[in-house]
Amino acid sequence: QVQLVASGGGSVQAGGSLRLSCAASGYASGSALMGWFRQAPGKEREGVAAIDPGTGNTLYADSVKGRFTISQDNAKNTVYLQMNSLKPEDTAMYYCAAAPSGRWYSWYRENEYKYWGQGTQVAVSS
Repeated sequence: QVQLVASGGGSVQAGGSLRLSCAASGYASGSALMGWFRQAPGKEREGVAAIDPGTGNTLYADSVKGRFTISQDNAKNTVYLQMNSLKPEDTAMYYCAAAPSGRWYSWYRENEYKYWGQGTQVAVSS
């Protein structure tokens, strides 16, 4: 059974850091694409970052480039999102997702992903 378990959210002040983790099991661990999305209250879910587990190649939304880093530990079947220089506008529920046959150029599209974690809340205060 495919399962994604996200953790690591919390409350920090602006300028602080958090590291989110997404532990994958089952087929999700062999996916073509792993991504992080976020959804703020009243807003649509948006793609934040993605990684190709096979190559380690990464992509980021413009709003987080230079501040967030997506990485993986293949031995632990875990994908991370290191978030530095956090801003109040980064406040959202963060979700990890897996796309068994994801297309790289569509990494930011929700419907590219088949499996989703439960979400972990990030709150950044000014």
